[in-house]
Amino acid sequence: MATRLPFDPARAALEARWLRLTREALPGLADARGWPVRFDHCFQRILLDAACGGRWTERVRGRPAYRALDDERLARAVQLAEAALDGEIDLDALNERSLAWRARC
Repeated sequence: MATRLPFDPARAALEARWLRLTREALPGLADARGWPVRFDHCFQRILLDAACGGRWTERVRGRPAYRALDDERLARAVQLAEAALDGEIDLDALNERSLAWRARC
């Protein structure tokens, strides 16, 4: 029988913030900002790749990725999502870097 980890309210809040940002907030601004992506999984790919420094699929074991990530990387991904939301980072550039990492396969 698998050992169940205790509930961590800080982690739960971080995961909830991630989902709100990538499923609602960022897709909701995509048209207005002229971003090249519109769907939640695209935002997640871009931000997870950036937080992991390469293809997240090569660095994260388990799915869904946001649950499998360590706290530090998930916090970094959330920070990047918030920066995109606030217009503080170039989401187009992050997307291009993500796509470049994936083209090398």
